[in-house]
Amino acid sequence: MNPPSMAAALAATLPAPATAPAPAAPTYEAIPPSMSTAIDIEAEIPLTCVQLDALVVTKIVQHGREAPSASAHGLLLGLDLDGVLEVSNCFPLPNRTSEEEDKSSKSIARYQASMLRSLKEVQGDDNVVGFYQATALGAFFNQTLVDTQAIHQERLRHGGVVIVHDVSQTVRGNASFRAFRLTSSFMDAYKKGNFSSSSLMTHRLMFSSILEEVPLGIRTNPLASAFLETLAAPRLSPYTSGQLGEPEKGTIAPSFSVLDVGPSGLSRSLEQVSEAIDNYRTEDGNVAYLTRQIAREKLRADTYVAKRKEENVQRISQGLSPLPEEDVSRMFKIPGEPNRLESMLLLGQVDAYGKSVESLAGIGLVKMYAARGEV
Repeated sequence: MNPPSMAAALAATLPAPATAPAPAAPTYEAIPPSMSTAIDIEAEIPLTCVQLDALVVTKIVQHGREAPSASAHGLLLGLDLDGVLEVSNCFPLPNRTSEEEDKSSKSIARYQASMLRSLKEVQGDDNVVGFYQATALGAFFNQTLVDTQAIHQERLRHGGVVIVHDVSQTVRGNASFRAFRLTSSFMDAYKKGNFSSSSLMTHRLMFSSILEEVPLGIRTNPLASAFLETLAAPRLSPYTSGQLGEPEKGTIAPSFSVLDVGPSGLSRSLEQVSEAIDNYRTEDGNVAYLTRQIAREKLRADTYVAKRKEENVQRISQGLSPLPEEDVSRMFKIPGEPNRLESMLLLGQVDAYGKSVESLAGIGLVKMYAARGEV
């Protein structure tokens, strides 16, 4: 057996190396609510415009084309920076069924949470900045849209926006996208839950002052824009000579749908106008009935109070003690003043359908005039 070497003997006499202590896990403290507004500087910058990514536009158009009866809706994802709301992604939400409304709402909430969690796992945008809603003929005034936007406007930092996509305009070759927010006066009345006549006059509310439009722009990738321009640019075939008189062709075939002199949905727009007016007349009749009922109950209460006062005057003159005053509100159930919000929304629908008819009729008249033989 060989004796140990000098190096081994020296190594044995050296002290064992000290193990470095494991670094302590960092601790994070929550920001106090009093400091959150001071740190979040972006929240103080007002929203000036909305910028849609081309991918978002494509997804919304595709969803609106595939969904039945213009019922497409979904969430918008992005970031607000320096007063510009940049929408970089979106995803559709399932349609809500009329049957079992409570279960449908819970399933939609679970689906939304699952989608946001999945996007966060793949490092995608998961910051909700609003929602989009498809519509037809420009009529988007309804209770569901107002309630959803009110929830977003209370919970999101910049209030969020609703992007309205007109499917009927897209069919005719015009991509229609508009961004809206609820006005501050309407939000004040909505939080109080009071849309009586006096409240409408106090807040100066009409159907035109429910929503305020936010400027909207569409941002496209420069490479995608160059590719589309290349596809649309006319070019000669390399296998034919330019002297043969063959016209130049582009990769994308030209569309002549704008030259169609047909009614182009004018009859459908008139039907929608007639239906919206009938709905408004029905709602106006309900409001008038409630108003008359309130007037009758108030008249009965006032008559009872006046009769009781006369009896007390007679009893006092006879030296008797007056009858005790009773609570009139318990004896006569006077209903509250009717809600005028539904009437305002129906007026907004009538106005939107009327503007759609005006636009379609104007375009049709120009086409018919251009199609005349003497022009």
